[in-house]
Amino acid sequence: MSDPRLAVDFCGLKFHTPLVLLSGCVGFGEEYTRVEGFSNRDAGAVCLKGTTGTARPGNAPHRVCETPGGMLNAIGLQNPGVDQVISSILPQLDFEETRFIANVSGSTLEEYEEVTRKFDDSPVDAIEINISCPNVKEGGVAFGNDPDMSARVVEICRKATDKPLITKLSPNQTDIAYNAKRCIEAGTDGLAVINTLMGMAIDIESRSPVIGNNQGGLSGPAIKPIALLKVHQVYQVAREHSIPIIGQGGITSAEDALEFLIAGASVVGIGTALFYDPLICSKINAGILDYLECQQLAEVGQITGSLRLNESSSPKCGG
Repeated sequence: MSDPRLAVDFCGLKFHTPLVLLSGCVGFGEEYTRVEGFSNRDAGAVCLKGTTGTARPGNAPHRVCETPGGMLNAIGLQNPGVDQVISSILPQLDFEETRFIANVSGSTLEEYEEVTRKFDDSPVDAIEINISCPNVKEGGVAFGNDPDMSARVVEICRKATDKPLITKLSPNQTDIAYNAKRCIEAGTDGLAVINTLMGMAIDIESRSPVIGNNQGGLSGPAIKPIALLKVHQVYQVAREHSIPIIGQGGITSAEDALEFLIAGASVVGIGTALFYDPLICSKINAGILDYLECQQLAEVGQITGSLRLNESSSPKCGG
């Protein structure tokens, strides 16, 4: 969809709509070209599948499990490795249609630096860092759950690229706003809020986890209220530094997307909803345009951060 009212400037890049297709949900961007009626013009940007230094086979099945109001997944970063992505996959993408954002993952700081440096010398428009990966040198503690580790990853990736750098924040931590602050200080240009929440599903007949990895990332409508709060919390820090946010987590309608924009997101990520409605982006764009007309607003940017908080009231104790 091409309507100037939907255009957004994100980290110095012009997105022709405020929708971003999230990493892991559209493969390496080529999957949706096979869906009749889908157009990359419906999305302002596409985040490619998580990429590591060398090829990874991924986790043992089952890798995906439907849950009430959501989906658990533990793919395990299956990918052909950064060299193969750059040499064989990127040349097949149409960079005239939309923006493409690489997603960098790693188990060590050195791997993050290597993959980022290689993507820097490629046609991708920006680089997203997935800091929810475990740091094998720190006993498996996820980078994204420790503010010091998060900042170290951002700092080393910042030195490896001049492209816009987006850091995807984990919700599985104590203070996401503080983590965001550390990532901003380390040099990130944008933030993606939030990554999946960890969850589990159990087969009562076998009394074993449904997911082969025992646990997986929960996405979909079930996490939307949590994601909205996290976007609002991070926005309080991000706006002080003019850092834009990709708001994501359970968006399945224009109303959902608008809530994230109002909470502080500059653009919104569409993920799990694509699995059951591959053409949902055009519907969400149309709904946002209807809202702009109804509210007599000229552009999407006027919605970002427009939340009007209720006046706080202290609970009364005693009689």
